[in-house]
Amino acid sequence: MSVFATLVEHLADLLQPLFGASAAAAAIVLFTALVRLLVHPLSQAAARGQKARTALQPKIAELRKRHGKDPEKLQKAVLELHAEEKVSPLAGCLPGMLQIPAFFLLYHLFSSDTIGGEANALLGHRLLAAPLGERWTDALQDGVLGGAGLVYAVLFVIVGCVAAFGYRLSKRTMAANPPAQVAGGGEQLPGLAAVSRVMPFMSFFTLVTVAVVPLAAALYVVTSTTWSAVERAVLYR
Repeated sequence: MSVFATLVEHLADLLQPLFGASAAAAAIVLFTALVRLLVHPLSQAAARGQKARTALQPKIAELRKRHGKDPEKLQKAVLELHAEEKVSPLAGCLPGMLQIPAFFLLYHLFSSDTIGGEANALLGHRLLAAPLGERWTDALQDGVLGGAGLVYAVLFVIVGCVAAFGYRLSKRTMAANPPAQVAGGGEQLPGLAAVSRVMPFMSFFTLVTVAVVPLAAALYVVTSTTWSAVERAVLYR
C-alpha cells in the first residue's frame, strides 16, 4: 500500500502544473489508462477469440444435428472442437479479472485513514470540490446540487451514456452469437437463457459501483468502463 500510495503521489506531482488541486484525480485516470494499456494485448486476444468462436458456429451446428439427442456427448464434442481450434470459451474474462487487483488497491488506499503508520495524505486530495476519499452519500450532505454533488452528477451522466452504448454493443454481440442449443428442438443449455437476457444490462451495474465506492475508485471504474466501451467498438467492429 505504501509503494502504491507513493506512485500515486509521484504521478500527482508530475500532473500538478496541468491540473492543480485535481492532480491526484488526474493521476488516477492516468494510472487506469496505464493498466488498460497493459491488458490491451489480452483484450485483442479476447476479440480474436470471439471472432474465432463465431467462425465455429457452423461446425457447432453440425455437432448439434449429430448429437442433439445426447447432451453429454454434444458437450464433449463442442469442448473437443474448441481444443482442436485452440479457442478458449473463457478468454474474454481474463482482461476484466486482471483489473480487479488495481481496483481494490485504489479502494483500500482511499478507504484507509493511515498508511504505513502515518496519516493518509491522499485523502486530502480532491476532484474539484469532491474529496477523493468520500462517497456519493457524503457528497449528498451538501445537497445534490452542491459542489461535490455536481461532480458525481457528471460522473453518473458519463456512466449512463457509456452504459447505454455498452448495452447496444452487447445486444448486437448477442444477436450475432446466439446461445448454444442442446437439440434441434431449440432448447438452450441450462442457465444460458437467463444469462443472455441479463448480459446487455451489465453495463448499468457500474452506476451502483460508482455510488458506493470512494470517489478515487469511482474514477477508476468510470475511466476503465469508458475505455472498455471504446475498445469493444474498435476490436469487435
